[in-house]
Amino acid sequence: MKLFNTITVITVSSALMLGGCITYPDGTQKTSKTAMYGLGGAAACGIIGALTHGGKGARNSALACGAVGAGIGGYMDYQEKKLRESLANTGVDVERNGNQIKLVMPENVTFPTNSSTLNANAQNALAAAAQTLTQYPDTTLTVNGHTDNTGSDAINDPLSQRRAQAVASYLQSRGVSASRMNIFGHGSRQPIASNATVEGRAQNRRVEILINPDQNAVRAAQQQLR
Repeated sequence: MKLFNTITVITVSSALMLGGCITYPDGTQKTSKTAMYGLGGAAACGIIGALTHGGKGARNSALACGAVGAGIGGYMDYQEKKLRESLANTGVDVERNGNQIKLVMPENVTFPTNSSTLNANAQNALAAAAQTLTQYPDTTLTVNGHTDNTGSDAINDPLSQRRAQAVASYLQSRGVSASRMNIFGHGSRQPIASNATVEGRAQNRRVEILINPDQNAVRAAQQQLR
């Protein structure tokens, strides 16, 4: 019975890997998160199902969790691909970590020094991002403003908050719902590089947009599969 359960999980999981590659604008390919997270979800839930309900439980649990995982991964895969295409050559970096997509907007492509007024380049980039974000409404957005450590917290904290708010407000003006957003100013407390160099301080002055699957949508999908 244990062997049957293992084969069931492997068979279902392997099926989720088919077609699991994405080609990016530069021609490179990688295994999509649809396949990776569908596989992981199927394997984990299949094992739990096997322990609690035997062979049928393994199969059903693997299918259900794999489908949800693959669905979420696919949803994020398509967004990532479209965001990479629309934000190419804008200076905005698109990063992926699991089912989270992160847009990193350095100060030099978003704001004048010590200002929270978006420049034309930033507006164009955000307009492009908003087109994708409105097409994929089942995500939440966390907009984080950051500064370097030049100056005091009394200056940096409100500046980072105003910059995050400026980005969020522009996205809202382009049709992205405010109800999807959380907005934070972190001042200089979350550096990604050394503040001891000019280059490092430039990297730290940024706004990040974290795009995550809406957990309400995830729970609804899980309910439908029960």
